[in-house]
Amino acid sequence: MAYSADQAAFQVQERLKALYRLVHDIHEERQRSEHNLNSIEKAHEKISAEERVSPHYQQQLKNLYTAAVSDAEQEEDLIRKALTKVNEIRAIRNERRIQARNAGNKETIRRGALMKMLQSSAQTLPLWVGKPGEKAPPLCGAIPMEASYVAKPGDMVAALVKGAEEEENWILAEVVSYNSATGRYEVDDIDEEQKDRHVLSRRRVMPLPLMRANPETDHSALFPKGSVVMALYPQTTCFYKALVNALPATATEEYEVLFDDPSYAEGYSPPLPVAQRYVLAIRDRKGHTHS
Repeated sequence: MAYSADQAAFQVQERLKALYRLVHDIHEERQRSEHNLNSIEKAHEKISAEERVSPHYQQQLKNLYTAAVSDAEQEEDLIRKALTKVNEIRAIRNERRIQARNAGNKETIRRGALMKMLQSSAQTLPLWVGKPGEKAPPLCGAIPMEASYVAKPGDMVAALVKGAEEEENWILAEVVSYNSATGRYEVDDIDEEQKDRHVLSRRRVMPLPLMRANPETDHSALFPKGSVVMALYPQTTCFYKALVNALPATATEEYEVLFDDPSYAEGYSPPLPVAQRYVLAIRDRKGHTHS
């Protein structure tokens, strides 16, 4: 949906108001649940002191645990609604940015600011939080995209492009458009110093993850240690072949990777941190991914 500046501002403000109310409701729900949890703890202390569980305490504990589960479910529902509002605000801001670019008002970003923006983009990428037994979806962490998936305008991708000397490199780029008739993308080099636009086939474009995987709950959505991947070299906008040396242990941590580097005796660089958003399955020239 296309928004004017005033419409976008209004829509964002409406969502911020809703988000404020939801955060307030979450706080109240958290206080209510803490009261129930304290009651459960006190009931267990009494049972421990008496060294037996009477029918009275059995029923009391059952009621308290039922209430605690209900409280947790209500809090989860409120948090998910709040996250939906955050994602809606992100989508509106991104839509406005794309409109400005299409109107020729693309903002020039200095390299230092670009590096900070890319880091912030990785840190604030939505975290997948599934329900018990629910598997991480495509484009969450290391989970590949579905075969029919098409990246949307404004999405970040890795793009295989030819340089000035005909060498091919994977660069960080932004989708401008996709032509379903030709199966080709138009992408812009994210590096402002290049300002290049490329028309590429689908096999030369790899969408970046849309969500981070939580290592504590969705470990299978991460690349295993020893996997050969493509990773964005720190402080650059280019992807290079690398080896996963260590996985993130928490949702806020990064991979530790070893980049191919013949200047070192081992053939690899020292361990370097790379965010989940910028670690991809390696792809050959025919468009097949490997790990």
